[in-house]
Amino acid sequence: MKKILALVAISMLVFSCTKKANENEILIGSYSSNTGATATFGVFQLHGTEMAIEEINAKGGINGKKIKHINYDNKSDGDETLAVVNRLISQDKVVAILGEATSGRSKIGAQVAQQNKVPMLTSSATNPDVTKVGNYIFRACFIDPFQGMVMAKFMTENLKLKKAAILRDIKNDYSVGLSDIFAEKLKAAGGTIVTDISYQEGDIDFKSQLTAIKAKNPEAIFVPGYYNEVALIAKQAKELGMKQPLLGGDGWSSPKLHEIAKEAIDGNYFSNHYTTESTDPKTQEFVKAFKAKYNEDADVMAALAYDAVYLMAEAIKNSKEITSENIREELSKIKDFHGVTGKMSMDANRDAVKSAVVVQVKGTDYKYITSVNP
Repeated sequence: MKKILALVAISMLVFSCTKKANENEILIGSYSSNTGATATFGVFQLHGTEMAIEEINAKGGINGKKIKHINYDNKSDGDETLAVVNRLISQDKVVAILGEATSGRSKIGAQVAQQNKVPMLTSSATNPDVTKVGNYIFRACFIDPFQGMVMAKFMTENLKLKKAAILRDIKNDYSVGLSDIFAEKLKAAGGTIVTDISYQEGDIDFKSQLTAIKAKNPEAIFVPGYYNEVALIAKQAKELGMKQPLLGGDGWSSPKLHEIAKEAIDGNYFSNHYTTESTDPKTQEFVKAFKAKYNEDADVMAALAYDAVYLMAEAIKNSKEITSENIREELSKIKDFHGVTGKMSMDANRDAVKSAVVVQVKGTDYKYITSVNP
């Protein structure tokens, strides 16, 4: 935190608080984990971002001005996040920022953006603390308290199960926050947590944790981590003969999940922001266009990033003058915005209020099971 505050202070010395776009373009920055541990998050985020910007510019831009997009790879690293967000603000002088997919690194970027009064809109960081950084920080997704409630409700009402074990990434803000909420909501619904065990991102051997969980005989195991570790956990659970369903959050969503876990992950469930099976014409149009452009299915990180661009564009369009302060003000007014991930409105905490879906892993597909409204 001292390192963050020091670099924030430096950035404030070299950059004023109010930024204006030039006459012909609107400078928007983004940072994403295009390489490193969560690279599929970043690559899909970047694809969704670029696709939306290309569409907007092809239609004449925003009020006659084209978007100039500057993206930096933070390499799935906190220190690199700090460096590139400072660069976007102090060197590139962007008027707004599209934030990272993960909660931990979004919190780092948010500190810099808030101190410099540059609006930042994260597409998929679900930890509640991200937008608590300050009034310039927004998100285009639901938050973990809602996501935790969704999975506790799904477990007790849909699967008719009551006893759960938790396997959380103790160094991951997202995983810790989601685990805490799931435990609270499950207990409120009459369920019990039989054991709560931790691991850390980068671990590859989970046999000891899974053996301890197996001894407690839970009916389900809640694993709200990211896809790399979740895939290995699923494989090792199967090797230990464990039959309990694994439950998780949107951090599972990646083609790497099945690529690593193979059939071991099949049949398990997680909460997500949208489904490619949606009958909404807007969603279907996006899914088809993304497939045609990138020759792969539109992962949720791409869909959320795509929506985030259009949310930001809406705020800029409604600004009388394109300044960071005006964009911040207009983002706070977003109501009933119809995106490819559903309809959303910004609440008083600058969080998007929207529905969630529960999907089941079936090979490389995520089959829609149910929706849960706020």
